[in-house]
Order: sequence, then structure tokens, then C-alpha cells
Amino acid sequence: MNLALLLISMWVSTTSLLVTIIEARAEPTSSTISGHIILFEEEPITQFSAKMEAQSPGLPEVRVVHHQDLNKRILIALIVASTLLGGILLFLSCFWIYRQKTLKHSNGKKGKPIETAKGMQFNPMTVEFNTLRMGSRKGSVAVFNYQSLEDATNNFNESNILSEDGSGLLYRASFDDKLIAAVKKVNSEGPDSDREFKNEVNLLSKIKHQNIIRLLGYCIHSEARFLVYDMMQNGSLETQLCGPNHGSALTWHLRLKIAVDVSRGLEYLHEHCNPPVVHRGLKSSNILLDSNFSAKLSDFGLAVTAGMKDKDNIKLSGTLDYVAPEYILDGQLTDKSDVYAFGVVLLELLMGRKSVENKAGAESQSIVTWAMPQLTDRSRLPNIVDCVIKDTMDLKHLYQVAAVAVLCVQPEPSYRPLITDVLHSLIPLVPIELGGSLRIADCVPSA
Repeated sequence: MNLALLLISMWVSTTSLLVTIIEARAEPTSSTISGHIILFEEEPITQFSAKMEAQSPGLPEVRVVHHQDLNKRILIALIVASTLLGGILLFLSCFWIYRQKTLKHSNGKKGKPIETAKGMQFNPMTVEFNTLRMGSRKGSVAVFNYQSLEDATNNFNESNILSEDGSGLLYRASFDDKLIAAVKKVNSEGPDSDREFKNEVNLLSKIKHQNIIRLLGYCIHSEARFLVYDMMQNGSLETQLCGPNHGSALTWHLRLKIAVDVSRGLEYLHEHCNPPVVHRGLKSSNILLDSNFSAKLSDFGLAVTAGMKDKDNIKLSGTLDYVAPEYILDGQLTDKSDVYAFGVVLLELLMGRKSVENKAGAESQSIVTWAMPQLTDRSRLPNIVDCVIKDTMDLKHLYQVAAVAVLCVQPEPSYRPLITDVLHSLIPLVPIELGGSLRIADCVPSA
């Protein structure tokens, strides 16, 4: 609009100036013409001819023609300038109106996510999350209304609890016939709870991979924090192995498929994220299984980008049995820390045991300490395998998986393989239909 006003003032000034010039030019021209007309009437033709010969021939006529031509040119210039300025003003007015409508429409769209979150108390964290959502559509997640979460979980009824761990309670939520999700009520106790909640939302809004849980949205209601994920029909790996079924649904090949899925998820974090991400909280309770027993990594509250130096700001994960020795002793945190945790999970899949066994009258013993002497002894190895899968696999494959597990839990991080190497070692042991490269005909259990 400022530009339009400037052009209007220029147009008015130009018009006034041109009119003044025309008036100033018109006066002497009129007097000269009238003067010559009078002379033409009063003097005889002979005298007029004589004078014309004495003076410069045709001078009065040239002067009259000159001024008439100048006036016409000025008038044409004025008309052209006025037309151009008018066209420019019309174009700018139309452009300004179009731009205002576009901005109004855009603001209306951006306002919708906030409207869907009515009833949610807005604190500084809420405002920060909403700004993040609107700033990047690609990495945006939905903001859920607290009332909708209450309705979907039947007011967070105990009958809808799927699991519980140190990070919070997980509920089954039915929003409608088409959307059944898992709602996690995050444990808000502790000074780092807000930071971990924000960390998980930020990471999962950017990470998209088939073996990493999909975050549908979040909700902040007063002091409570909620995360909404895809529904995982078969719960966690920990529930499958140590729950009421005691691993009965997990065949040998399904267990290897889960191991491959987990290693694929870790490979994506380590090799394909920029900067690389260290999960730092990998354990069987954070490995979720869908209806096809495809595994997805979850719980990214403790995840950090590789290369973090300040160990004082890095909290140890809640379950120390999965934590690499160098991290406990010296605070060293690398992708090899995740490889160690993966080795513990692989041992759980092999033996169907918890990472730490708490037996009455005896000290708790980690699965690594208990299994290591037997993993390297081929004669003893088949005896420590989970009874559900015992004698159902080719022993060569069992020895190979045990060897991978032993390498992953090495105390010295430099001796551990990269997760990419682990993945390539396990893929040939998984049937093609489960995502590997093994042909079932080639897989005959040996006596």
C-alpha cells in the first residue's frame, strides 16, 4: 500500500507539472498568432509581402506550427504517462488484495491444529511444541485434545493398561473404528522428565523407518504428558518372553526375524541419520511387536546424537544390565553402546531369560555373566537354549547366532562389531518370507 500511495502522489505531481507546462507554452503562442493576424488584417498585401521578403521568409508560420506540434506531443505524453501509472496502480491493487486473501487463508490453516487442542493448558513447553509443528510440516505431529484421550481410554481405565515400566503406563486407546492406538502416560516425576519428553517428540517427528515406532501425536495437559503411538498388537518383546505365554508364540525363525528388525532399526539410527543417533535405552521392554511380530524400537527419551562429550548431562538408562561397561565406568557413549545392549537382547531371545535373574536366597546375576562360559562351549550351548525352541534349529545356525551375541557383549568396545556387520550376519539365517535370505528347504534341523 505504501508503494501505491507513492505512485499516486507521483502521478498527481506529474499531471500538475505537465498541465503547468502546457499553460505556460500556450500564452506566448496565442499572443504571437493574434499579433500576426492583426498585422495581416491592417496592412495591405503588397506591404505584407514586402516585409516578408525583407525579413526571414516564413518565420511566423514556422513558429505557429512549432508550438502546435509541441503541445500535441506534451498532451500525448501526458495521456500515455497517466495510462501507464493507472495500469500500474490497478495491478498493484489487485496484487495486494490477492496477497491479503492468501495470507488470511494460510493463517486459517495454521490455526486449525491449535483449535483441535482446545481445553489444553498452554504453558511454555506447549507453545514451543506448537511453534515446532507449524515451522516444519514435514516433521509435524498431531496435538491431541486431552478429552479425546480420556474418551478413547475410557478415562484411563485399568482394563486398558497394556504395559507398565519406569517411563510410564501404556494404554489401549480406541478413537473410532478405524483408529486404535497406544497412549503412553509419561512418568512426569524427576527433573529430566520434560527434557526426555521433548527429546522423544523431536526425534520421532523426524525419524521415519519401518522398524522404529511411529509417533501419531502428543498431548500436554497441566503437568501430565502423553504420547500417542501406532498400536502394537503383540506388545513388547519382554512381555512375550517373560509374560504368561513364556515365549510360546516365538518360534526360532520369529526370534531371528525380531533380531534382524532390531538391528535394521539401529543401523538406520547409526548410519543413515544425520547426525547419527545413539538410542541408549535399548532393552526388551522397548522393542514392540505388531500383529506380524515385526519389531519396532520405541522409547527415545534418552536418545542422543553421536559425539556428545558432556557426560555429566547424560543420565544412565534405568536398566543397568543393558548398559555397556565403558559407559558406566568412564561415561564413553558411542554406537558401540547400542551394540552391547543388542547383544543382551539377543541372549534373551536365545535363552528365554530376563536380562537379570532374581532368585531367592541368591544374588542377582546378569544374563551376560551367566551365559558367557557356556556360549563358547558347543557341547553345552544347546542345553541353555530356551526349551520352547530347543531342537528346532540347525545347530550351525545356533552356533553362528551365539558367536554374534558373544562379540556384541565384549567388554572392550573396539572388539564389538558394527551393527551393520551384525545385520549382514543374521539376514542369511532368516527365511525369505520373514525378510531374510534363507530358503526353508535349506534349513533342516540337525540332530
